[in-house]
Amino acid sequence: MKAVYLEAPGKIYMKDIEMPASKPGHAIVKVKSASICGSDVGAYRGHNVLVTYPRILGHEVAGEIFEIGPNDKGLKKGDKVILDPYIYCGKCYPCSIGRTNCCENLQVLGVHVDGGMAEYFSHPDHLLHKVPEDMSWDLIPLAEPLTIALHSIHRGQVKAGETVAIIGAGPIGLMAALVALEYGATPILIDILEARLDYAKSLGVTHTVNPSETNVVEAIKDITGGVMAQVVIEASGANRAIRDTLDYASFAGRIVFTGWPKADTELPTAMITKKELDLRGSRTSAGEFQEAIELIYSGKINVEATVSKNVSFDELAQSVADQSDTPEKFLKIISVF
Repeated sequence: MKAVYLEAPGKIYMKDIEMPASKPGHAIVKVKSASICGSDVGAYRGHNVLVTYPRILGHEVAGEIFEIGPNDKGLKKGDKVILDPYIYCGKCYPCSIGRTNCCENLQVLGVHVDGGMAEYFSHPDHLLHKVPEDMSWDLIPLAEPLTIALHSIHRGQVKAGETVAIIGAGPIGLMAALVALEYGATPILIDILEARLDYAKSLGVTHTVNPSETNVVEAIKDITGGVMAQVVIEASGANRAIRDTLDYASFAGRIVFTGWPKADTELPTAMITKKELDLRGSRTSAGEFQEAIELIYSGKINVEATVSKNVSFDELAQSVADQSDTPEKFLKIISVF
């Protein structure tokens, strides 16, 4: 079978590999669709220190169960599923309290272990989530990045009527803004790419701010009547943006760090104390897949709006390189096999 093979940073191609073997507790999935994540691009660039090479990429993956044994979820051959790509041990302290995304031994598909950009893939059956039979293959993989956005909203405990400042209008930031709207909150989307902000406006995000053109603090003051944002979600990973979260947050506000910075950021802790801010990490997701599937299937969240390009399976490897070379052109690239 074929797979998207990352031999080393900057060296990616389609490769023939062996079919996965059957093993207890795992299902073999015939992969039907996959989308490219920023972490795939980071692995291609060699920027993700967690990635080992060579590596088969892909963690935003959907397919049809090809082979499965007895399982606790009642899954059967032919079921449409999406893969939860975060393999946890179930034994450490975070796992014991249900925060499996913080597992001390976490293995992420396409990062620590081979991913699912292949014609067939073996995966633990308890990490498969069934989706409606009439759900489109080109939407299903997008439930995974939606879980990341949902997790950031949940970590921020976003409530109806609150203002949520979201830094970064990439796929996660845009989805977080759409979720905030669905939750009855008011998102303010912040990005230096005006085209992305204009696109967000076309999807119903009324408040957008470009830091290269506008004083963001003053803009948030105007929008909130001086209160500032009760929740700030940092989804860019930029060090300057991480520092700016403290200025954007209200007194007694909550700050959620979703982006992955490449270096440490110095923060004025006196401001954290003065405002009594809650600073929270938000890593991957835990328990959000069913909500993500329902939000997409019901049409409440238009994840299709994040898709910039559809490609064939044979074009996936080159598409990772293309997204790396011209990231401003793409939100999500998706392939239906």
